[in-house]
Amino acid sequence: MTVKVAIAQINSTVGDLAGNRTKIADFARRAAALGADIVLTPEMSLSGYPPEDLLLRQSFYAKTAEQFEALTAELADLKDVHVIVGQPILHHGRRFNAASVILNGKVLGAYRKHDLPNDTVFDEKRYFSSSDEPLVFDVKGVRFGINICEDTWASHTPIRAKDAGAQVLLVPNGSPYHMNKQYLRYDVMRKNVCSLGLPMVYANLVGGQDELIFDGNSFALDAKGAVCAQLKHCEEDLQIIEFDGARPVSGPIAPEQSIEEQVYKALVLGVRDYIGKNGFPSVLIGLSGGVDSALTLAVAVDALGADKVRAVMMPSPYTAEISWLDSREMVKRIGVRYDEIPIVDCFNAFRSTLAQEFKGLPEDTTEENIQARIRGTILMALSNKYGSIVLTTGNKSEMAVGYCTLYGDMAGGFAVIKDIAKTLVYRLCTYRNSVSEVIPERILTRAPSAELRPNQTDQDSLPPYEVLDAIMQMYMEENRSIAEIIAAGYRSEDVERVTRLIKINEYKRRQAPIGIRITHRAFGRDWRYPITSRFRE
Repeated sequence: MTVKVAIAQINSTVGDLAGNRTKIADFARRAAALGADIVLTPEMSLSGYPPEDLLLRQSFYAKTAEQFEALTAELADLKDVHVIVGQPILHHGRRFNAASVILNGKVLGAYRKHDLPNDTVFDEKRYFSSSDEPLVFDVKGVRFGINICEDTWASHTPIRAKDAGAQVLLVPNGSPYHMNKQYLRYDVMRKNVCSLGLPMVYANLVGGQDELIFDGNSFALDAKGAVCAQLKHCEEDLQIIEFDGARPVSGPIAPEQSIEEQVYKALVLGVRDYIGKNGFPSVLIGLSGGVDSALTLAVAVDALGADKVRAVMMPSPYTAEISWLDSREMVKRIGVRYDEIPIVDCFNAFRSTLAQEFKGLPEDTTEENIQARIRGTILMALSNKYGSIVLTTGNKSEMAVGYCTLYGDMAGGFAVIKDIAKTLVYRLCTYRNSVSEVIPERILTRAPSAELRPNQTDQDSLPPYEVLDAIMQMYMEENRSIAEIIAAGYRSEDVERVTRLIKINEYKRRQAPIGIRITHRAFGRDWRYPITSRFRE
């Protein structure tokens, strides 16, 4: 007997209960038209994920329940199609992360998540209670069980489903992206589910939610762990997986993408959803002629279209001529509105105002930061006047060591490349130019510089980015000790310097706009170090 399971890889919006209901219903009808017996939507597909402290409001559960009832009635005409909907539920005063099975206008049952993640970007124990009750239902003689996301990251909950009679495991997910996450998912599912002799269908959310990216990449594995289906990366998708009894039949597998392509598409999705879901009409970018603003501009145009992006060049007395030329060339290639607003007069006015106060003192980072803050003020003035949001252009390497200016280049609403190390910035630019050459080559080959003083380069103040990024990754992302990093071959002076800068610049990062997370540890909700601390390793 053939059973058809549809993966509905949808992009839900947190709190848009009616919109999410409409989307689920649309995907369910499309799946039914393809002969689906089961339609599997992602974790919290009706409410969007993660709703965070909305989950502490009873009205959120009441409104979700209203839309769920409406969805159940709306899909009543889909005869014998089982639609699995992710939702938060409030039951006898306890809150649960649930997946409900709708069939013929009625609720067949609701599975409540057992394993509640409480690490990295997750804090589900703050909101939900755990349940150890399995849910298994029969479709054409095949028994399907449900686990939700974290349930399958250990074996005890899949074992409970199998003991209850499950022959196939259906897994709604809200699994956020980081580089190489898909390989990790495969390994964990093979270890905890397929090793039990259970094939599985994994339906992951897709879309941007604040700093998180949900990448889709839903899949099906047979009982031996072989990939039988693979959906698209960072796009909505719908795919039917056919089962011959309890055995999945191989279907389409989306082509594997390079890390650079994956990350670039994640950035595009993050910008598109942050701007679109929050209703901003357009974006502003301060263009410098450097690589970071060039990448940010390319991503923004690919996400939103050139008509919703405005680039502003704000030259100072130290802006090199090639920076002007390269900026003008890039905007010509990419087709955005471009304006030049020199800051020389503003800078001289500040110098004049502070001349008596600073009399006899040499120029230093104070004057450099004044230039950055003038630019930030201009961009925020344009933002206020026209309603556009400013996209900041700082990368992870700079954020790590504080090579950025509060209320200057950090001023803005969304930090597109906040989790992109400088060395990865170059790789992403090279990838984007392989699609079509929008970034002038000289931007990628010249020495990086903030251009805030004569003949300045980043390496006047920092170690080479290859060294800085490696130390940052080991210390910040991999949680390795200073001694371990030195033992890996890095100079103790560089390691001490970089780690010290990471520690003393926490106060800056706390005031930075949120930005897209693409590593397994970003400077965001999964980095919680105190600002005030005297601890030293």
